[in-house]
Amino acid sequence: MPSPSSYDAIILGAGAAGLFCAAIAGQRGKRVLVIDHADAPGKKILISGGGRCNFTNVHTQADRYISANPHFAKSALGRYSPQDFIDLVDAYGIAWHEKTLGQLFCDGSAKQIVAVLLEECAKGSVTIALGHAIRAVDHADGRYRVSWGDRSAEAPALVIATGGPSIPKMGATGIAYDLARQFGLKVVEPRPALVPLTLGGDETLFRSLSGVATEVVARAGKALFREAALFTHKGLSGPAILQVSSYWRHGDPVAIDFLPDAAPGWLTLAKRQQPRATVRSMLGALLPDRLAATLSERIGGGDGRLADTPDRVLGEAEKRLSGWTFHPNGTEGYAKAEVTAGGIGTDGLSSQTMAARKVPGLYAIGEAVDVTGWLGGYNFQWAWASAHAAGTAI
Repeated sequence: MPSPSSYDAIILGAGAAGLFCAAIAGQRGKRVLVIDHADAPGKKILISGGGRCNFTNVHTQADRYISANPHFAKSALGRYSPQDFIDLVDAYGIAWHEKTLGQLFCDGSAKQIVAVLLEECAKGSVTIALGHAIRAVDHADGRYRVSWGDRSAEAPALVIATGGPSIPKMGATGIAYDLARQFGLKVVEPRPALVPLTLGGDETLFRSLSGVATEVVARAGKALFREAALFTHKGLSGPAILQVSSYWRHGDPVAIDFLPDAAPGWLTLAKRQQPRATVRSMLGALLPDRLAATLSERIGGGDGRLADTPDRVLGEAEKRLSGWTFHPNGTEGYAKAEVTAGGIGTDGLSSQTMAARKVPGLYAIGEAVDVTGWLGGYNFQWAWASAHAAGTAI
């Protein structure tokens, strides 16, 4: 094997965080090598946002991230904002639009974001090595040595930017956690996040509603989100469910308000105004028909006239509809998870530079770290911000 090539920094992972970190360090005059086992860079970027890459969210702030240390993300996010990345996108003449809730997408294709990152890397003369799995990573005498394929390289700085194990069909692995443990960093237990929830037992009847969607307020613990929920042949999905899934833990219930705009007492008021109506017909006017039928059936007495239904029963129906409790028996796992919650513990990292406190020259960025954003561009913004923090510190 030839003697190892020498660099200022080796970055493991050619995803959003790894490429951006490489570009920043390279443009600061550092000799940077990026290594990835995939045969092309930015594979997860290409499938994000339905192929249009939801590249940031204008409402980014630290309280929209989940971490064992809720304050950790503040420093990096504060120093590299959504507007900073928008300015980069604009500089390349890429058209974009805001969808809902501050989510920004390319008008064209996610390929445009990958092209920006590769061009920025080219400006910094970054070397990118693809298509070979990492065989070994060693550290001695203040230098990191990485072996892949039939080659090896060494550098005083090593950046872990290999993401988490979500979407394994894209080649995602848990190598970040193996490396963290190798160098004595703690790992917060990883779990699938932004992931559909599955239903079992008595609740399997809701699977018959597969394909039905409606706007709800979904709640798990103290977290609540108002967006669409979607029934699937396995359970529950849609943006509202994906959001609460990041906060949900096995054994916990998920509560859904199917009528978030309904005023308290709306059914008893309807009884006065439309005494011949039924709970079923009232729901049918507000919800998709199949959902209205299923909910009224579960409530019981849904086909009786409101005039013949006691106010107490109507009040109980209202209460049920505004806080319908589901008991998920699991998630659809990493295969369907958009991101991974948990990861390399932040207590071992500097929030300003993303450097390991006790291992000189080691950095961890992006999804590999125990910082997980909400759905809607927040995880990309964390990738850019954490990459910027490390790229300017190397």
